[in-house]
Amino acid sequence: MSISKTASSKISSQYTIEKRLQIEHLLSPTPSELNKLDPGGDVVQGLTQTPKTLPPRYFYDDKGSQLFEQICELPEYYLTRTETAILQEYAGEIAQMTGECELVELGSGSSTKTRILLNAYQDMGKKLSYVPIDVSAGILESSARELLVDYPSLQVHAKCSTYELALARLSPTGLSSRMICFIGSTLGNLTPEECDRFFSQITNALQSGEYLLLGIDLAKPKHLLDAAYNDSCGVTAAFNLNMLEHLNRRFEGNFDISEFEHWAFYNETQQQIEMHLRSKRSQTIQLRALDLTVEFSSGETILTEISRKFDLKTMQQYLQTQGLKPLQVWTDQQQWFGLLLCQMQPSVS
Repeated sequence: MSISKTASSKISSQYTIEKRLQIEHLLSPTPSELNKLDPGGDVVQGLTQTPKTLPPRYFYDDKGSQLFEQICELPEYYLTRTETAILQEYAGEIAQMTGECELVELGSGSSTKTRILLNAYQDMGKKLSYVPIDVSAGILESSARELLVDYPSLQVHAKCSTYELALARLSPTGLSSRMICFIGSTLGNLTPEECDRFFSQITNALQSGEYLLLGIDLAKPKHLLDAAYNDSCGVTAAFNLNMLEHLNRRFEGNFDISEFEHWAFYNETQQQIEMHLRSKRSQTIQLRALDLTVEFSSGETILTEISRKFDLKTMQQYLQTQGLKPLQVWTDQQQWFGLLLCQMQPSVS
């Protein structure tokens, strides 16, 4: 039986994609095994303290990742389009400054903005190597396969993982250098203490002379911030409430999301957005897999995320103390968002 040229071409294309794709599951792909590795101790700790909190990582099951992609398209959510415009203008300059390097992206999602960087390195005739890191296995694999179709010379080593695990297990790069990309303003979700630990992980993962590309949201008028986290379409609210659905599935919970509401506001004293889930009535919640029972009073909240807003000068000084020398800072005309390219400095013995 003969095979048509079209079918043969598809088989060949699929073969080359599989050859260029490696997916490493540092988090177990099955729920039962995942619970053994990740028993939800952070959930127990957060829901038994006052005030109650939950770690933002529970936003990002497959549905949560898809909802966040929708948030990035909203007219009120200036962050993504502003950072994208900065990247489109300066990606070539970034590629020139770093030379050939492997791109490691924390919280890669759909890798949309990463394409701008890949195009810049491709235009320079550089080899392309990409290490996307995300806790959502579904979006990680689908976006990796789309990239491999569009970039025939690209090698992808995807890691389904938390940042901490993936950074600790980065293999030596086969290219001249490496750049860790932490774009999208996710740094704002970390407290100052968490920032210190995070940058310690970053500097442990980088060799002297390698790079960090960091995106940060800058301080701006309150009305712009409030609108960005309370969109008129309710997508951010759905994203926030989906965390409870994720906990129900992961830990055999009985959260009724119709009995909770999204509440987000800008805390001017702390210079941060705070995102909460607020209980509409007194209720009792159980998470059977964690042997946990939680009482909520009417109006009681769970803090699910902070989003800190930064000052560029202060951030550059802070990065310098972490051993990361800022080489260049790019912003938009309105000074809403900052993109910083830093280089790992030799350790002082």
